[in-house]
Amino acid sequence: MKAPRGTSSQFASDNWSGICPEAWAALAAANAGHAPSYGSDDWTTAATAAIRSVFETECEVFMVFNGTAANSLALSALCRGTDAIVCHANAHINVDECGAPHFFSGGAKLLTADTPHAKLTVDAVERLAVTPHDVHSARPRALSLTQATELGTLYTADEIAALCDQAHRMGMLVHLDGARIANATAALGGTPAALRSFTIDAGVDALSFGGTKNGLLGAEAVIFLNPLAAVGSAFVRKQVTQLSSKMRFLAAQFNAILDEGLWLDLASHANEMARELYSRTSCIDGVILDGPPAVNSVFPSLPRPAIEPLRDWCFFWDWDESRDQVRWMTAWDTTVDDIERFAEGVRAVLAAPV
Repeated sequence: MKAPRGTSSQFASDNWSGICPEAWAALAAANAGHAPSYGSDDWTTAATAAIRSVFETECEVFMVFNGTAANSLALSALCRGTDAIVCHANAHINVDECGAPHFFSGGAKLLTADTPHAKLTVDAVERLAVTPHDVHSARPRALSLTQATELGTLYTADEIAALCDQAHRMGMLVHLDGARIANATAALGGTPAALRSFTIDAGVDALSFGGTKNGLLGAEAVIFLNPLAAVGSAFVRKQVTQLSSKMRFLAAQFNAILDEGLWLDLASHANEMARELYSRTSCIDGVILDGPPAVNSVFPSLPRPAIEPLRDWCFFWDWDESRDQVRWMTAWDTTVDDIERFAEGVRAVLAAPV
């Protein structure tokens, strides 16, 4: 039986989605006339004020082009080239950024732990950070967490607070990779207060605030919640080639989604669509799922012979090949119709004779 026709990449990644209408309109509006460059424009002033309002603090805010740059800028500001960064083995900075934090920091190395559910533990951080760090070895200087994690799991606010306490006791600053921070916030309460509970209230010093995976075009923000961590960061941004001359186009998009909480509405929708995807596929023979998704990613294990035919019809990425596990992701623009068509395709491919 042949799978019904579907979209070629609907569930590959939230990175593959388009720009939300509000951000698109904001770009068009910002395109009128001339404006001062390098962030000296009204859009950037407004976006910075909006972000500070969300966090209820006078944080330092930098608009950048992508998530790798955001992480590299933050970590390069926190670390010297002789330092080390503690992170999970599955962290984006370890697996998917081609050594960018190492490169831009001038040599900082990564110390990793492969703890369950892609979440670091206090014990794991302590074991890594007590690595001898005299003049012969790198000094652990930063702890990098990911929220939501690469496995779609979430740290609670208490878990992050405990990790921050441990890191600070050991002389480290804490960075949070928030490429999907909107999805995490939506899942943990859906309010700015929920965001603050696992960031500034928990003790995070610097974070990446993702926009590209939540309906924006190449727009991320680096936020230094700890003023001491921000010292010199403006120079680092310039050096890592992330000081946009036409910053109004980045800032205008943030203004569009921060207005009236649209950033949380978009993320909530993506999360809801993942739950719908889980509901419609978990009952299909051959689809093995551990449980409902926390955010906008679903990680099913499938019969190996079915993976390639299904991927040829509607592309998605492998996750853990040892378990025949793949990843399906929803986005701000995923619809129930998309999910219905995809579930029909999954059912058809898995029912086909091998």
